[in-house]
Amino acid sequence: MTRDPMPNLQDERLRPSADLLAEGRAMARDWRLGTSRFMREMGVASEAEWKRKATQDRRIMQHAHIGFRDVNRTIEGIRAVHGACAETGITVDRFGITLDWSMGYPESWRAKASRGTGIVLTGPEDFSRIIEAAPAAAHFGDFMLGLPGALENTRAAIAAGATAVGNLGQYFTFRLPYWDDDVATTEATVTALGLIAAQDAEILVHSNLDDGFAGLFVDMACALGMVLIEKHIVEDLIGARLAHCYGHHFSDPLSRTAFHAALVQVSDTPGTMIFGNTVAYQSTPAGNYASLASYLLADILALGRWPAGHAINPVPVTENQRIPDIDEIIDAQTFAHRLTLQAPFYDPVFDWAQVERMATVLVDGGRRFARATLEGLAERGVATDDPAALLLAIRRMGPRRMEALFGPGLPGVSSRQPLIHAEWARELNHKAEDWVATRGRQLGAMSLTVCIGTTDVHEHGKYLVEKAFEGLGVQTVDAGVAVDPETLVARAVETGADMVAVSTYNGVALSYAKAVKAAMKAQGIDLPVLIGGRLNEVPKDSNSGLPVDVSSEIADLGCTPCHDLDGMLVALQAHSRQV
Repeated sequence: MTRDPMPNLQDERLRPSADLLAEGRAMARDWRLGTSRFMREMGVASEAEWKRKATQDRRIMQHAHIGFRDVNRTIEGIRAVHGACAETGITVDRFGITLDWSMGYPESWRAKASRGTGIVLTGPEDFSRIIEAAPAAAHFGDFMLGLPGALENTRAAIAAGATAVGNLGQYFTFRLPYWDDDVATTEATVTALGLIAAQDAEILVHSNLDDGFAGLFVDMACALGMVLIEKHIVEDLIGARLAHCYGHHFSDPLSRTAFHAALVQVSDTPGTMIFGNTVAYQSTPAGNYASLASYLLADILALGRWPAGHAINPVPVTENQRIPDIDEIIDAQTFAHRLTLQAPFYDPVFDWAQVERMATVLVDGGRRFARATLEGLAERGVATDDPAALLLAIRRMGPRRMEALFGPGLPGVSSRQPLIHAEWARELNHKAEDWVATRGRQLGAMSLTVCIGTTDVHEHGKYLVEKAFEGLGVQTVDAGVAVDPETLVARAVETGADMVAVSTYNGVALSYAKAVKAAMKAQGIDLPVLIGGRLNEVPKDSNSGLPVDVSSEIADLGCTPCHDLDGMLVALQAHSRQV
């Protein structure tokens, strides 16, 4: 079981939820849901209404994601994709927008925040430009709710006519650089949820499970349990409607369909989308079509059997190389539409009994986890009828501690045995084990301590590296996720680490590497720095707004860019020769 000391789950600075929700309801007098081109042309009051119509018609909806940094190019992209698809009889029901992570800050902070690879919107007018681009629902997911700027973002999106706002999942896991006030973050989130709940029309609170604790639990049953916990907070305690999304880390068709089958048993709110399995794109574009077909076929079959309002998300096959362009997005949408016509013929050959058995295990285990969590928090003095207090306590407890204390699996030597092992953990364990067995033997055991952290919330790369280090006998010091460079270096100094390793994904690879080197200079040290993951960044003088590879620039700083575990091995070998 976990040996970490229990954090303080309560905070006397946190205002009562009754006051926060009342403030949100009062704002609803001035901040009302606006209209949108989608609502006007489709004749609906919200996306939820459109989803229910599609569900009744048993039509598979489609979601397209636009990832450009420039607002005008994003608008052009929406129009081009929607128009080209409509000409061939394909309906793109909704568009997701890649917002910049700096939008998570309050507006007063954003000017001085470093930029990522997304777009920045301020005020209803900016949001409206996106919303009016095409007669499709606009999905504003990441960096809206769950962060310090939640209230400002939500007000602007609602006024512009958005009826799906997220991403609540990020509340539990995402930390903005140099922002540690989790009380202010909680208050902004709950007030924004109060504003949403007070609207006359139905606005879906979007939560991507894979971005929250559910994406970090080793037991899939705990992920399903997190659905119940989030629904209790948003729907039972606040009175809004919670729509879930999942799919990033589900490769196996059995687990994808079983999780969907379990989800419809515990939630009657229309889902937002089933996200594409982006981690499966590990080949060339041609090879990635196999992964695209695999996960889409499972999603289409599951939606055909259990209609739930989710849209499918055909991720372009170039996603693992760069931001997809318009033609590639259209190709993916065309592929998905064609597959929706052919998929029903596979239904008779799919083993639905096995899917239902797994779903039963997930629902039973999830309910036990949710019940144990709420009871356990109450025993620890948390007011589980106060949504703000409950959110803060869960965030501070963290996924590993929650799973260890309340997970439905039997206790093991160091952790609970999962009822159903989460795919991401199982796959990364196997990948690390295979690599150590075949390549790691070149290094052999050595006395070395590495301090490791991430630049953002994505920590699966960190998990893989930790498992590889473990196989090599290398000691690791966990500096945490979304860690500030100064904190990472201070942790390395404090623990006497021999090296520093950084996992990055959010388009700040070069600037973060520079900050680490500056922090080391300030400390009077010069440790080797390994940095891996998505090694890209948008140049300051960029005309396209697209990120470019910065591996060579990182190397010029004296850091070691690692594109995979083999690159890490080379760096470790070089260090072993020096000591």
